[in-house]
Amino acid sequence: MSIKIISQNKKAYADFFIDETIEAGIVLTGTEVKSLRDGKANLKDSYVIIKDNEAWLLNCHISPYSHGNIFNHDPLRTRKLLLHRKEIERLKGKIQQQGYTLIPLKLYFKGPYVKVEIALARGRKKYEKRDIIKKREAQREIERALKNK
Repeated sequence: MSIKIISQNKKAYADFFIDETIEAGIVLTGTEVKSLRDGKANLKDSYVIIKDNEAWLLNCHISPYSHGNIFNHDPLRTRKLLLHRKEIERLKGKIQQQGYTLIPLKLYFKGPYVKVEIALARGRKKYEKRDIIKKREAQREIERALKNK
């Protein structure tokens, strides 16, 4: 089955420690799917909540379809995620622990279906982010030095 990535939340890897990832389906309208086929989605400030034993994706911006009419969708509407009940209960138990949250990492087509990769994540402190940037820069300089030899 072919996978075509629509949108990625690149900032999530910098702002969070990713402990676990899960693939979930998403409930969409027709114009949302057409807009996603054009690649018009943004996961930047989106997150997942669990309410009444259902998972919901909030703040995911899917632009209105360019050829849509009055029945076009709301770009920031709350969208239901499709997960098994046991998965939802397990995630609910984990996010009740201190500092855990659910964030979307990727939005992609898997065959004809749109899937969301969500992650169980812990927030990073500012000093931890700085350390990661320093390590990354040091690694780049080492690679440059080895490449020039």
